[in-house]
Amino acid sequence: MSRLIPIMLLAAGLLPANLLAAGAKGVPAPATGKAGAVSTALVPGDLGVPQGEPIHAVLGIPPNVPPPINRNYPAKVIVELEVVEKEMPISEGVTYTYWTFGGTVPGSFIRVRQGDTVEFHLKNAPDNKMPHNIDLHGVTGPGGGAASSFTAPGHESQFTFKALNAGLYVYHCATAPVGMHVANGMYGLILIEPQEGLPKVDHEYYVMQGDFYTTGKYREKGHQPFDMDAAIAEHPTYVLFNGREGSLTGDHALSAKVGETVRLFVGNGGPNLVSSFHVIGEIFDKVYYEGGTHAQENVQTTLIPAGGAMMAEFRVDVPGTYVLVDHSIFRAFNKGALGMLKVDGPENKAIYSGKEVDSVYLGDRAGDNLHAVAVAAKANASGTLSKDEQIKAGQQLFEGTCSVCHQSNGEGMSGVFPPLAKSDYLAKLSKDRLISIPLHGLTGTVTVNGKDYNSVMPPMSQLTDDEVANILTYVLNSWSNAGGQVSKEEVGKVRAQPAAAGDGH
Repeated sequence: MSRLIPIMLLAAGLLPANLLAAGAKGVPAPATGKAGAVSTALVPGDLGVPQGEPIHAVLGIPPNVPPPINRNYPAKVIVELEVVEKEMPISEGVTYTYWTFGGTVPGSFIRVRQGDTVEFHLKNAPDNKMPHNIDLHGVTGPGGGAASSFTAPGHESQFTFKALNAGLYVYHCATAPVGMHVANGMYGLILIEPQEGLPKVDHEYYVMQGDFYTTGKYREKGHQPFDMDAAIAEHPTYVLFNGREGSLTGDHALSAKVGETVRLFVGNGGPNLVSSFHVIGEIFDKVYYEGGTHAQENVQTTLIPAGGAMMAEFRVDVPGTYVLVDHSIFRAFNKGALGMLKVDGPENKAIYSGKEVDSVYLGDRAGDNLHAVAVAAKANASGTLSKDEQIKAGQQLFEGTCSVCHQSNGEGMSGVFPPLAKSDYLAKLSKDRLISIPLHGLTGTVTVNGKDYNSVMPPMSQLTDDEVANILTYVLNSWSNAGGQVSKEEVGKVRAQPAAAGDGH
């Protein structure tokens, strides 16, 4: 008769089918707590009391995730997470004060199993300035845990929840002003694996987008404070993967080999923007949209709302560099939302003929990490910036910004883009006129080394004063040009002036 009762409940739609198989004798027996309260086994996703010894969760540091869960029973999982407020680079030569879960942006990746009982410990580091809490979107309970986790600096809070719903969920701070806490990097992902686990893949990676608001413009050097007015107006300075420009490029790129399968856990912390996530050159075999349990197949670009997530799975069949972007495309190339997946292995010309031009998509991220730019920024801040440091920084910036048209050797493109190498045109310009060209653009016919060129150079107003100075210093001292040096201050002076006749469009 004991077996017949749950079968009758199942037929009546009152008992989830997965609970019938959860125990050797049907539904797990109700658990009685210390206070005598009895939990109900009729709650979907409640697979009964924890079994075995408590497990201390291994947390993933982005872009890495903890290993898959290989158990078939619910457990008590202890998660310990510390809030750390710290100054870190947001771009080369630019720092920002982040508020973090675990010292990284995004915060540590949490991985549990459906039915687990999670004992959550939130610590607020003693030298922090602000109180914090945590709202986990995978929690069933007031505020997703926020109501139970408000924690002052130097204190620790604890609460417990049962992971009832499988899926990929965002967590974030929910202390007022909530938007400011989130904008400063306080978000991450928690994966609640389904009972049967996820399909096996060769690589799993953790990527999370966020929009950042600074008082200085994009890539303006030095320490940049948070700009509340820009955040309220939803005008971000940076849109980034994993909290820093270049976090997934160069030496930090994701990797795989031809023939392997990749799973991306992708979240969007916001606080404001929706992400149009795309991997250039790949098609997602499956997308578990909005972090849920249903998958769409053969997807090119998928939307991830602020405070949402998705899982994408795909096989890599051709070697090369695959570029991760927010396909709201100015965010990728002018605000930083750009990463790389480098795939090694044999070519398959039946699928793709070859010829890879990273610079078209990656800009100044196509080459090595921008170490020379960081060195120049540090030297400039200390008042010791040398001409050689400018040249090295300018070369890295030129390769990404200017070389598509003018070529890496400065030869330009015959009949289209004038050469910069051995340029008699550059030699005749005053310094102010030289500076005005990248700032304001150039339209109309120019004669360079005896040949006429009639094309349009758009204004490069997105470049900062020091970037323009470094690029021009590199050009003046390369390819047998006459030499010279341009300073950040000289660029700033010209920028403040109206464009000369003939400049611009």
